[in-house]
Amino acid sequence: MNLSEFQIKARETAFYPNVGQNPIYPTLGLCGEAGEVADKVKKVLRDRNGEFDCDAKEEIKLELGDVLWYVAQLSSELGFDLDDVANKNLEKLCSRAKRGKISGSGDKR
Repeated sequence: MNLSEFQIKARETAFYPNVGQNPIYPTLGLCGEAGEVADKVKKVLRDRNGEFDCDAKEEIKLELGDVLWYVAQLSSELGFDLDDVANKNLEKLCSRAKRGKISGSGDKR
């Protein structure tokens, strides 16, 4: 499955207020799920001595799936194709790498 196919299938499970005209809901969901990923990683450091065992990885994978779902919903709300979003990101990063600008800060490097 490619990202665009995922986006279409994920949209079938989108049940929140004003689907199709509500970028705020998936934005907030994305922030929450990213926090859950960070929390799972934090607990690996605290409770598992930094060991990413199979159970920890599976827990993180599930949360990453939720992050991806919200990215897909936000992209849909804004009229973006998820394949295009991914490709634009790679174009940006490849350009930075070619120009030696991967490190540093700022969007316009």
